[in-house]
Amino acid sequence: MDELIVKIKELFGSMITDAELQAEKGNKAAGTRARKASLELEKMLKEFRKVSLEESKK
Repeated sequence: MDELIVKIKELFGSMITDAELQAEKGNKAAGTRARKASLELEKMLKEFRKVSLEESKK
């Protein structure tokens, strides 16, 4: 679970960086990267929820 949390933090940080580049400087490529990262983040968060529920049942 700790490994998953670290991956989520890293991905979220890179998504925020790219989203800010798009918003502030109009960088279209950064926007594409941010959208892609948001989809990956969604999958990771679902996995976190699953693992978290399993851990709470122990």
